Parts: sequence; C-alpha cells; structure tokens
Amino acid sequence: MSYKIEITDGIATFIINRPEMRNAINGAVMDGLETFLTKIETDNSIAYAVITGEGDRAFCSGGDLSEFHGFRTADEAYPMLSRMAGLLYRLSTLPVPVIAIVNGAAVGGGCEIATACDYRLVSAYAKAGFIQGTLAITSGWGGASQLFAKMNNHAATLKLLSEAKVHTAQQLQTIGWATEVYDGNPQDGLDNFIYNMKNIHPSVHRAYKKIAIANWNQSGIKERMLEEAAQCAQLWESDAHHEAVANFLKKK
Repeated sequence: MSYKIEITDGIATFIINRPEMRNAINGAVMDGLETFLTKIETDNSIAYAVITGEGDRAFCSGGDLSEFHGFRTADEAYPMLSRMAGLLYRLSTLPVPVIAIVNGAAVGGGCEIATACDYRLVSAYAKAGFIQGTLAITSGWGGASQLFAKMNNHAATLKLLSEAKVHTAQQLQTIGWATEVYDGNPQDGLDNFIYNMKNIHPSVHRAYKKIAIANWNQSGIKERMLEEAAQCAQLWESDAHHEAVANFLKKK
C-alpha cells in the first residue's frame, strides 16, 4: 500500500508509504489523500490532522517523475497538477489544525504539501527546498500561492522559491517556514508541540481555523492555486523542462 491512514486519540495521520521512492507522490497516493481528506471533513471526532512520510530519510520528494515524466504537453500535465492543487487546497482548509511532521528530506512538491499544512515540525536533521526551478518549472500544486498567503516576508518567500536550493531545518526556522525544529523521535516532537493545545477544547481550534480559512478565501487562494498549476503546465511542455528531467533520470 502506497499510503497508510491511522486514527488514534482524535489524531488522524496520513503516512506516505513509498520509502523506496523517497515517498514520491503518484496517483495511488493522491487517491489515498483524497480518502483521508474526506474522512476528516466528515468526522467531527477528529481534533488534529497530521501528514508525514514513512521512514526517516524522506518526508516527500515531490511528484514521482518515473510516473509523470511521460506528460509532454500542458494539456497532459494540467490534470495531474490541478488535481493535486485541489487536494492541497482541501488540506489547507480542513476544519482542524493540520501538522506536517517533516521527518526527512522534503523537496519540490514535498515542500508544497508541507506548506499547505498549518504547522511544520521539522527534524533537526532534515533538509527541504522548493527545487522545482532546477527542472525549469515552477511549483505546480499551489505551493507558491500558499507561501505568499502564509509568510509575511515577501523577499524571503520569493528568494526561497527563486533560488531553488535545499536548506537546513535551522535555516528554514529562521525564515519562518519551519514552525518548530525537533530533535529525536517524530512522535515525541508532535506530542511536545500539541501538549498545550490539547488542554484547549477542540471546538476552539475549529473556530480559529474557520477564521483563518475565511481570510485565505477572501484572497482567492483556491483560484490562485489553480492558476499556479496552469502556469506550471505551460512550463512543463518546454524543451528546457524535458531536458532537465531527462538529465535527472539519467543521474538516478
């Protein structure tokens, strides 16, 4: 199974279970994420949603190029890009706090998934970066739109996207992307992070999340994410992108 869904003590966890592929996203993982989102949207007993990756090497390495590299044109790429952008919009607007446990490397689309969450708990040993630019494309799942909506530092946000570099957990905390850096067991990191939050009734968290969602929707975040997917699709069909992907797959 390419994903796992676990629900314990009001915490629903989605685990990308493709460690041999550095937890890259394929169609099956998208199907699982859709199931997970529907469960949380319809189950009022869930107090927190958590996203993480199996193992300790990778949170998520983005889209699985071995599956998606066959897309050659914008029309071929857009359905995948827009579907994932729609799923990440739903992830960001879940009625409960959403926490990414970045337990290993998060690059490309992996950063977009984490950015769609409310909080990012990052292992002290993890590295992350919006490296899409190295493949001659932009973020395509709405991650840039999410970043600009959630980070208050325009220059730092634009630089994070444009440089297409990988950063340490400490660097990511300094610029405000990592909410907290943990050292050790991911479960302990999560338990410590929500320790005080669990003393507050879940209805309060839901009420504050509703305010945040209203603020994002006022800015047209969903439409902006889909426009971002369309922009990425246009770049996807360029010779520069296909050459970059071919070189990447050769190195693997």
